[in-house]
Amino acid sequence: MANPPTTGTAAPPGRRTALAEGADRLRSAATTEPGRLRAVGAVLALLVVAFGAVTAWQTSDRAAAADDVLHKSQPLSSAAADIYRSLADANTAAAGGFLAGGQETAASRERYEDDIDTAAAKLVTAANNSDAGSPSTAAITKLNTLLPEYKGLVERARTYNRQGFPVGGAYLRYANQKMQDEMLPAAEDLYERENQRLQDDYAAAKPYPWAAIALGVLALAALAWAQHRDYRRTNRVLNHGMVAASAASAVVLLWLVVGHSVARAGLDESYEHGVRSLDVLHDARIASLKARGNENLTLVARGAETVKVDDTTVDAYDHDFTEEMATLGKGLAAAAELADDRAGEKPVATAQSNMAEWKKRHAAARAQDDNGNYEQALALVIGAKGATGACFDGVDASLATALDHERHEFRQAAGDGLDAMGGLPLGAAVLAVLAAAGALVGIGRRLSEYR
Repeated sequence: MANPPTTGTAAPPGRRTALAEGADRLRSAATTEPGRLRAVGAVLALLVVAFGAVTAWQTSDRAAAADDVLHKSQPLSSAAADIYRSLADANTAAAGGFLAGGQETAASRERYEDDIDTAAAKLVTAANNSDAGSPSTAAITKLNTLLPEYKGLVERARTYNRQGFPVGGAYLRYANQKMQDEMLPAAEDLYERENQRLQDDYAAAKPYPWAAIALGVLALAALAWAQHRDYRRTNRVLNHGMVAASAASAVVLLWLVVGHSVARAGLDESYEHGVRSLDVLHDARIASLKARGNENLTLVARGAETVKVDDTTVDAYDHDFTEEMATLGKGLAAAAELADDRAGEKPVATAQSNMAEWKKRHAAARAQDDNGNYEQALALVIGAKGATGACFDGVDASLATALDHERHEFRQAAGDGLDAMGGLPLGAAVLAVLAAAGALVGIGRRLSEYR
């Protein structure tokens, strides 16, 4: 007996996903010239747009950092240096006024008040531009707290000094100690932090945008390959759309390389012939101020403060004066080496001449004081004629002139560097869009031949 026939239906084939079907269509299209042309066009457009986007991004970051160098971090660094200078000068003026006693001039008193007001104003500027909770903010807060305390001590010293009480000298020495041990270190810390901020901005502004440059070279190479491929298949020398895309990409790449090189050169010059000189001149000016303050305090203390040097007991303030004058000499020598034109060299040379005369007059004053001739020593320090004060004023005025010149040099060079990057981010983006459109038009012309 025959077996009954089996019944049943065959299993339907598995349903394919849309992704698999799309992949099949892409593979099928890639085997045809129109499909390959579409793929080439997409890749070219993507490369050119990526080149423009990365160029715009990297140059925007560098331009922003260069702008900060010119308009924010360097001015803040100078403001921090001015805070230090104003505090040191106020301390010097206070000691000079104390020595004059009842004969303190209105000019001396006004100088002290101007210095205090300048320091307070610069602290407000620094506070407005510092980040909340940053170390700079802590230094600014500390200085704002100490400044009225210092002023109170100076006023007490003046009051007792006018009344002839010796305790006035103790108050002035205490005020000087607060300035030297607390206020000036805080101001120096603020200056160093703002200087580091300036260095960070330089570091962000100067590096070459290698990613953008690499993408630009890759985009140009891809465009050249696409045009060569088109020539081999059609014997047409030029594809106008891709020629336009290549030209636009080449302009962006050239603009990027040349513009950034010029900007980098300007920033380098602003640092080498601006910032470095400014740093040295600021340090030299501060050293001269501290030297003058110590010179005055030598006569205020009259041997009350001493220190041992190589087993020899010497006046502490006179010892500090000698050290600050050595620092001033080194600073002026460095400034002379960095000065790159006559306008920068002349005030430094004048300051060096005044410093040499200052040392001679100081030695004469110390000789008179050591011999018990206090009034003669006082006249040689704060007198109207032939005194060390005139030499100090000459040094300070010359350094102020040199600082103004170097600030101008910095602004000029940094401004040139910033200008070299002007318009590059926007220009790169626009040209990249035009280049991508040109590439697509060029491919579209070829595709139209298959319709």
